[in-house]
Amino acid sequence: MQAPRLELREVSKTYSNGEQPVEVLHGISLTAQAGSVTALLGRSGCGKSTLLNLAGAMDFPTTGAVLIDGRVTGTLSDGELTALRRKRVGFVFQSFQLLPTLTVLENVELPLLLAGASNTAGAARERLEWVGLPEKAGSMPYQLSGGQMQRVAIARALVHSPELLMADEPTGNLDTASGDQVLALLREAATRFGATILMATHSAEAAAIADVRVKLRDGRVQSVEAM
Repeated sequence: MQAPRLELREVSKTYSNGEQPVEVLHGISLTAQAGSVTALLGRSGCGKSTLLNLAGAMDFPTTGAVLIDGRVTGTLSDGELTALRRKRVGFVFQSFQLLPTLTVLENVELPLLLAGASNTAGAARERLEWVGLPEKAGSMPYQLSGGQMQRVAIARALVHSPELLMADEPTGNLDTASGDQVLALLREAATRFGATILMATHSAEAAAIADVRVKLRDGRVQSVEAM
């Protein structure tokens, strides 16, 4: 039987603030298959962003294990982790995080350049076409609306066809119409490209596109609902 694309096994995360440890996540277990969207729901501070960082191999659990295609991220070498992050994982943030000194096309190209890929401009233009912004290739980020910046951020996150996409409040700074566009793109990324999407959100509209809804409370899984 094929392993889940992503699996968290009894994952806990503790940070030390210099005085006493703070346990942010407590015994989290979940799985996500290829081509699925999982929504992480809960109040601010419940551990959603921390969970995304662990799932995307940007951080590691204090106890428990995170597995991507059956491999424990904490056992990978530095080189393997770098390759994983550059080639197999994408991130979308609430604040867009486009580089202000690069054009839209250059922003989208960046993951490919870091991975040493060829024909980076062609691939970036294809992704800009997909998000409906081919005419903005030469624009600077400050010349875009919030919705356009988030669509560029999605193009950048998916330009290298990652198997995992971590989306942290992707519609948090957008109006309803722009948010709906972004959610449609995320859903299509899972359905059409087979990406496994883990999305932290407060939005009922965002949760509605998910295949699975995981509600967190105080760093623990309160409920799991398959749609």
